[in-house]
Amino acid sequence: MKFEGKVIKYGNNVDTDVIIPARYLNTIDKKELASHCMEDLDPTFTGRVKEGDIMVAEFNFGCGSSREHAPIAIKASGISLVIAKSFARIFYRNSINIGLPIIECPEAVDAINEGNELAVDMDKGEIYNKTTGETFKTQPFPAFIQTIISNGGLIESIKNGAIK
Repeated sequence: MKFEGKVIKYGNNVDTDVIIPARYLNTIDKKELASHCMEDLDPTFTGRVKEGDIMVAEFNFGCGSSREHAPIAIKASGISLVIAKSFARIFYRNSINIGLPIIECPEAVDAINEGNELAVDMDKGEIYNKTTGETFKTQPFPAFIQTIISNGGLIESIKNGAIK
């Protein structure tokens, strides 16, 4: 799996309540969720995110409640990948379950700035900052998790017979 995109960067402890505010949890429509993604933290997000962009964040991304709506909103907004120093555990698992690629790499996060262009090869575990020329190594996901992500999530993987 390979991704290329422009960085939108956030800080520490971005919780699920600012990723998708609770007032929008009465819908499961992905486009509707995406239209409100990050609005309480960054009202400019939906106007500037482009398909394929990469979200980068500091520590404890996705903390707070265990709602699956948060990674769904991020993915539906056009974000192709989230790189953070660390993720809240339930957000981490929910992301994999819905097919949102995520990577933990503190060194990369420290060196990546808003607006940088990245090329990420998840099979090799490499993050290349096209803006600065720096490369960072990360641990690739095991094959079964890559299968879940590439099939669009756990349910789709089961439906497609990719995992049993």
